[in-house]
Amino acid sequence: MDTLNNHTIPYKSDVEAVDALVEKYARLKTEVAKVIEGQKEVVDGLLISVFSRGHCLLVGVPGLAKTLMVHTISNVLGLSFNRIQFTPDLMPSDIIGTEILDESRHFRFIKGPVFANIILADEINRTPPKTQSALLEAMQEKAVTVAGQTYHLDEPFFVLATQNPIEQEGTYPLPEAQLDRFMFNIWLDYPSHEEEIRIMKMTTSDRILKPEIVLNAEEILFFQNLVRKIPVPENVYNYAVTLASKTRPGTLAAHPWAKEYLTWGAGPRASQNLIIGAKCHSILKGKYSPDIEDVKAVAIPVLRHRIVRNYKAEAEGIREEAIINHLL
Repeated sequence: MDTLNNHTIPYKSDVEAVDALVEKYARLKTEVAKVIEGQKEVVDGLLISVFSRGHCLLVGVPGLAKTLMVHTISNVLGLSFNRIQFTPDLMPSDIIGTEILDESRHFRFIKGPVFANIILADEINRTPPKTQSALLEAMQEKAVTVAGQTYHLDEPFFVLATQNPIEQEGTYPLPEAQLDRFMFNIWLDYPSHEEEIRIMKMTTSDRILKPEIVLNAEEILFFQNLVRKIPVPENVYNYAVTLASKTRPGTLAAHPWAKEYLTWGAGPRASQNLIIGAKCHSILKGKYSPDIEDVKAVAIPVLRHRIVRNYKAEAEGIREEAIINHLL
């Protein structure tokens, strides 16, 4: 038996716990599918991020059910959810909270919307850097400090920030150093013709399916710790570090495409996320240890936002995904 927060988790071994997570994962996807049609890779990426203690940057045009997807995932995970709509006039205190003078003339802290398990930061590039930094600092520290007092955020804590790839006028793009704090960058695409027909049938009728809760916060924390305990073969460590090194122009390990098409490559945090993402991917596929294929499976969402193309790549229309696939 494992214990967490003085409560007993009913698994006799890590192997049994991995098997239980595989079963829970299948149920999670079934429950999410009651509300969200298609987007299986996106749902997979979000769940891998949750169990890896990572954050996601989701890029997609409006109307692709980003908010509904995140809200549904928070429901089936039994977690609290808040959505923050980022606007040019949003202030840091609108996110983390503020102190007020109460009736007894004492200062009292009123918590902001960041105090929830899952935060949807909608259109994070619509707000100035000072407000962006307030959220990103909370993501990193898992706490906020107001008037010298530190307030710890609820665990588990997961931020999904969205960006609209079309409208860039009047936006404040996240700097590369802040993008690096997101584990995954996931692109949300249009549904297929058949999927869109099924979406229309689901959303234009009076039949409403309510997903059931599959996990709770305590179990999620347990499975997050379980992912960290998974052993990794030496060749997988070597592959992940080599892959990240290939993206760094100006270094001996740089791939020819990195030298030709990139101005900046991925740092050590990319290697860390390749490994932890591969661990989680292997578990959810029913394996007890990751292999190189698991690293490859998470390589694009891990590396996509950590490499910077040069003018030549942009002029020739070579996307980040094409560069990463060439390195793989």
